[in-house]
Formats: sequence, structure tokens, C-alpha cells
Amino acid sequence: MNIVNDLKGGTLIDRMFKAGAHFAYSKSRRHPSAKPYIFGVKNRVEIFDLEKTEELLKNARQFVMSLGKEGKTLLFVGGKAEARDAVRSGAKSVEMPYVAGRWIGGTITNFGQIKSRINKLADLLAQREKGELAKYTKKERLLIDREIDRLNVYFSGLSSLKDLPKALFVIDSGREKIAVEEAHKAGIPVVALAGSDCDLKQVEYPIVGNDSSVASISLFLNEITSAYQEGKKSQKVEV
Repeated sequence: MNIVNDLKGGTLIDRMFKAGAHFAYSKSRRHPSAKPYIFGVKNRVEIFDLEKTEELLKNARQFVMSLGKEGKTLLFVGGKAEARDAVRSGAKSVEMPYVAGRWIGGTITNFGQIKSRINKLADLLAQREKGELAKYTKKERLLIDREIDRLNVYFSGLSSLKDLPKALFVIDSGREKIAVEEAHKAGIPVVALAGSDCDLKQVEYPIVGNDSSVASISLFLNEITSAYQEGKKSQKVEV
């Protein structure tokens, strides 16, 4: 990603500062759980203490590295416009499933039903690729193509998800509240980039930072994907 390349060099705190990761929201929007991570205020916008963010990120990276080392599935989630492209490319870089759009209720808590939709998409795509849809009328093929397009929008990023994920990495845990709640019901830990308006107590591995900037989101996604890759590499060395 070009944004990530632009942010290379310097210490982690330098790179976070350059990406604007220190920008929180106004005090009126701040969730009480974020108060310990606020350093000060500038132009009515609160500023995160990036030294504390660095510590949280280190903890999150250690956990993600353990997932990579054990070959466990990490589901990437980010539906807001600023996050979609970064979530999609980041997840693909480590061959992990993702939701880069609206979270479908029941993705975790009703996984059996969701899995059937994923399988249906895979089946229809396979049939179309093999030319097996030629047996249908033109109108029927049009309806099938529309169904494929609809399923693609919601489930294409989940095509590699065979079982429930072992953890979630979420951009903006407040916005993705339903995904976080479903993960908790299933006993699945959550890593999240969380702005000052998020309830940090709802996340096992919160990373406080700007969750509305493309540059900031891209930086943290790169940190998480690189941690997963490092874990995978250590697995290969031990084998």
C-alpha cells in the first residue's frame, strides 16, 4: 500500500504521529474508558498518548503473532468507508477472511446458515466457470448472475472461512458493535483499533488510536498483518 510505504522509517511513535494516529475526538464524544489514554487537547480535539498506544499495540501484536504461529484464523472486520480497501488488502496479504462492508448479523452466532450462503456462492461461481449455467434460459441466467453479485457483496471475503475464526481484528469497535458482541458470545477474543468514542472494556486487545483516518488505519493494519506473518515464519522455522 502506498500509504504504508510513505509511513516507513523512524520509530513506531514517529510513524504513528505522521499517520495522525494521535487524533481522538472531542471531549464530549469520549467514552469514559478512553480517559486514561488521553494526553491533552489541541483545537478542541483530544490527543492520544502515543506511548500508551505503543504499549497496547505491542500486546496486540504478541497475541496476533501467536495466532500466526499456530496457524489460527484471524477474521478482519472494517465496514466504514475509510477502512474497506485497507481491510480487504490487509486480509488478503495474509490469506485471511474479511468483512469489508456491512456485518451480516449471525455471521458468528448463526455460522451454519452463513456457511450455507458461502457454499452457495462457491457452487454458483463454479457452475458459471464450467459453463454449466448454459442449460438455463436467458432470464434464468440473468437472475442467477444477480444472485451471484448479491452474494459476492456480502460473502466473497468469507469464502475461506471453513470454521469459526479464533479471533477478530476490528476497525472501530464501536461501529462494529454487533460483530464484537457476537464474538464475545462465542468466546472469541477481539483485537481492535478503537477511537476515543469506543468502550475499550468490550475489547480484549484494544489499540487506542485514530480509527477514522485512512493513513492511521493502514498503519495499524500493516502492524497486525506483519505480526501475523512473523508468527507464521516462526512456525516454519520450528518445523
